[in-house]
Amino acid sequence: MDTNSHPGGNPSGIGFMSLTAMVVTSSIGAGVFALTTDLAKAASPGPALIAWLIVGVGIMALALSMMNLVAKRPDIEGVFAYAEEGFGEYAGFISGWGYWLSSWMGNVAFATVMMSAIGYFIPVFKSGSNVPSILVASCVSWILTYIVNRGVESAALLNAVITICKLIPLFTFIVFAIIMFKGHIFTASFWNNLSGNFNGGSGIGTQIKNCLMVLMWVFVGIEGATMMSSRAKKKSDVGKATVLGLCCLLVIYILASILPYGYMTRAELTNINQPAMVYIFKDMVGTWGGAMISAGLFVSTLGSWLSWTMLPAETVMLMAERDLLPKAFGKTNKHGAPTFSLIISGLLIQVFLCTLIFTDQAYNFAYSLCTAAIVISYIFVAAYQVKYSIQNIHDKGNWLQLIIGLVALIFETVAIYLAGLEYLLLCCIAYIPGFFLFMKGRNNKHNRNWLSKRELITTLVILAAAIGGFILIFTGNVSF
Repeated sequence: MDTNSHPGGNPSGIGFMSLTAMVVTSSIGAGVFALTTDLAKAASPGPALIAWLIVGVGIMALALSMMNLVAKRPDIEGVFAYAEEGFGEYAGFISGWGYWLSSWMGNVAFATVMMSAIGYFIPVFKSGSNVPSILVASCVSWILTYIVNRGVESAALLNAVITICKLIPLFTFIVFAIIMFKGHIFTASFWNNLSGNFNGGSGIGTQIKNCLMVLMWVFVGIEGATMMSSRAKKKSDVGKATVLGLCCLLVIYILASILPYGYMTRAELTNINQPAMVYIFKDMVGTWGGAMISAGLFVSTLGSWLSWTMLPAETVMLMAERDLLPKAFGKTNKHGAPTFSLIISGLLIQVFLCTLIFTDQAYNFAYSLCTAAIVISYIFVAAYQVKYSIQNIHDKGNWLQLIIGLVALIFETVAIYLAGLEYLLLCCIAYIPGFFLFMKGRNNKHNRNWLSKRELITTLVILAAAIGGFILIFTGNVSF
């Protein structure tokens, strides 16, 4: 697809509402439906609200950074490209490869959760990791791949429709939670742990930290509009869609996770079955409530899965166009979709789905690696926001943009620490095959396949970290 003749966008591309839907749908997956119990195990309402404030500020700083960079540098397409522009081709590869890993591995999580949602109605699928579940999930995966392969813009329109469908049960739950909210239950244990059984009797600071570990991952996907900027009708819509989408997410997440503290005690919330929202709403209104939320969970997961079918293929296509990967990854069909990239991502998803037959740890491994990998890309975005603001510090408003970038950078750096450094080491293992593809792409562009001294040092550090990851696996400290 040639967008070069339309520097302001693609007249036949994705509109503002579809871009906003991309942000919302890419982020709202299964996490919001399980968030209440995870949050209740971590903290009382008071510390949870403080944690939401911290995460809200950090994620908003990242979204505002993306909005600023899209506005100031509309020529840059794709989240990874900020790393390349600011820190060189190799940084662009590291950011893009991490984003691609995160995107398709997240789909393994969606597959398992979707089968669990179906299991509410058909018990054979309840575990989400047996043979029937894997067969159905595989069919869904390839159907979504086919839909996206027929045209990314039309898939984005379908994604907007799914967004509306998934929000209906969430809003219904929030309305009933407001109506049934009881202040005395909410304030009964506002700051303190109910007993020493929670987090070892931890104080407010530890509760807030434990909340951060739960909350920051439900925002993975807010870059959805930025990743599709090359297909937007107007480039100016991308940043606005990102911020509007994030505001919608914050309202939905905070209400859906905090209001149940005023319906059930914290002890009851920590012991309820997962996904928590299904069983809370069932307790509120009866059996039909559980069925409604389960259906919403199915649609929500389907929508996220569709978004994350588009995003990994789009990522490697853009990387190939910039010669960070071999040209084959950038080839598109008559519908403008990157068929080769879609098939590669689909095959990798299929391999991971098959491993669920042998172990249920493959899902946990994929999800943890997904979160660690994507934060690498976020850190590069924030770092380029800081660098760009410093380089243009005398321009109007760039002092504020510098502060925003620093807040985002600090927040995402802390995020990768809280995610668990062991998963960062495992993520480095997945970079090994990428090095060879990067060298082939570089050879196409520069007719050379060697690394500079700085790039070689970076590669050796990543390889050393990968060896550390292998040691963790072989010693049994991490299993999958």
